[in-house]
Amino acid sequence: MKRAVAVVLLLALSTLPWLRADDVPGALRVAVYDDAGKGASFPVLLQVLAADPGLQVRRLKAEEIRAGGLSGCDVLLQPGGTGGTQGKTLGSEGRERVRTFVSNGGGYVGICAGAYLATRDYTWSLHILDAKVIDKAHWARGFGPVDLALTERGRQLLGVKAERPTIYYHQGPLLAPADDPDIPDYESLATFAGEIAERGAPKGVMPGTTAIAAGTFGKGRVLCFSPHPERTEGLQGMVSRGLRWAAAR
Repeated sequence: MKRAVAVVLLLALSTLPWLRADDVPGALRVAVYDDAGKGASFPVLLQVLAADPGLQVRRLKAEEIRAGGLSGCDVLLQPGGTGGTQGKTLGSEGRERVRTFVSNGGGYVGICAGAYLATRDYTWSLHILDAKVIDKAHWARGFGPVDLALTERGRQLLGVKAERPTIYYHQGPLLAPADDPDIPDYESLATFAGEIAERGAPKGVMPGTTAIAAGTFGKGRVLCFSPHPERTEGLQGMVSRGLRWAAAR
């Protein structure tokens, strides 16, 4: 009985308008996962989102997502942190809610852990991006600045002038095509031009792997960043641009 009441309350909360004091008509409604598995950089991400007046942001717990909290939003943002914890916290029901949301036309943007979560490589992942993770054994390969090689399409989509910008990396996935016939192939918008190979990680593996991937799933769009644009001075705008692309705006 108590659980039923809780679910009803969560459903009621999920129908509340996406408003804030400086509400802008036609603003993009962004749902942000805010539960176990989010990383220490989460407050930085919220600051970047708050700086864009065209975004209406709502933080959702896994239970709210399972209860239908994505209804009415344009795009879901899964932050950095721990992909496995995020996926397991969502649970099979929550992951299916996300898959259905994207398949029906919603957008998905994953940063670092959110990119791991989008792949089709783990039992806890969403399987909405046709990508596998290279060198899983050395996922904790270190962190720091690393150079990217952006494609022309990547620079246009994300609003970046430099062909080889330097971005902050924190043990994000090294992505490659998974060749899953049930998921459309993704487009690589950027590859790693440099590398970080610490803690026993072999050198020569990271360069050339996908750093930013754009794909589709059903009627929706999926965009994944292995590195952290929100933590990189001058590249924070990639987050807003990515959200708008994923939401088909």
